[in-house]
Amino acid sequence: MMIDYRAEIERMKQELDVTVVAHFYQRDEVFEMADITGDSLELARRCQADKNPWVVFCGVGFMGQSVKVIAPEKRVLMPKIACCSMARMIDGSYFDDSVAYMVERGVAKEDILPITYINSDATVKSKVGEMGGMVCTSSNAYKIIEKGLESGKKILFVPDRCLGQNFAIQMGLKSCVIGEGECDPKEADVVCFNGFCSVHQLFTVDDIEFYRNKYPGITIAVHPECDPKVVQAADFSGSTSQLIKYVGELDPEQKVAVGTEYNLVNRMRKENTYVLSSTKPECPTMNETTLEDLYRALKSIEDDQPINEIVLDEHTTKWANVALQRMLEIK
Repeated sequence: MMIDYRAEIERMKQELDVTVVAHFYQRDEVFEMADITGDSLELARRCQADKNPWVVFCGVGFMGQSVKVIAPEKRVLMPKIACCSMARMIDGSYFDDSVAYMVERGVAKEDILPITYINSDATVKSKVGEMGGMVCTSSNAYKIIEKGLESGKKILFVPDRCLGQNFAIQMGLKSCVIGEGECDPKEADVVCFNGFCSVHQLFTVDDIEFYRNKYPGITIAVHPECDPKVVQAADFSGSTSQLIKYVGELDPEQKVAVGTEYNLVNRMRKENTYVLSSTKPECPTMNETTLEDLYRALKSIEDDQPINEIVLDEHTTKWANVALQRMLEIK
């Protein structure tokens, strides 16, 4: 017998004390079933404020963890525990190695202030919290780095080298990337871990030149996870939410090419909006979750046999929450 997944999902959403949330990068069929949509931090904060005890989170692993860290009393399930490739590039041991790299080159551990992009595992956030550091997002990284520099310490920025470099350039700071050329932490203000987003690496300066030649006067808007050369060649750079706002406020006749994930760009505007790539820049892990997966996660709650539940130990939750709260306290 064929199951009508949409109808069953709607039924269980009505009958169960559950909230379905979906990140902007989810495929349309899943995105359309969500009660709450947004970027990673916005989703975590809105889940915290939500009254339902159950959350089914359609996204990638670190996002579900963020909900559990901010609201440990919630039961958080994921239809698919998909792993963000950037978040997987760093774990606790790689973080420790990065700190050791700086110490071995003359920077005392107490003179290091770590900042981790929210696109990281809870264990990394926890280690950052224990060292007095903070979490940041792509929308507030400038403000967080600026605050961090007030300490007089060297910034260790993990895991996205592009985000760290782009904001260092914007702020007139010196940066270097561990493992990429000569990286002397004593000479840099911001020392970056060598991680990146596989999707945002697809966009190139050649792509920008192609669109500028094909459509004179076109606007180029990109995410700061793109390579610094791409960000510098663009007209605008901003987080997911900032890109949505920027593109939405353009004159409808203004052509714009956007350098970020395909599903999001495809929902921005139906006219005069292009994806800044010759290939389809879909995040493979964000696109893993299907309607059937969402149905099965909800059915597991109904059957009292929850699947794919996010579970974190007390120590990790405590210190990851400290790192997140330090960010939230900065206005």
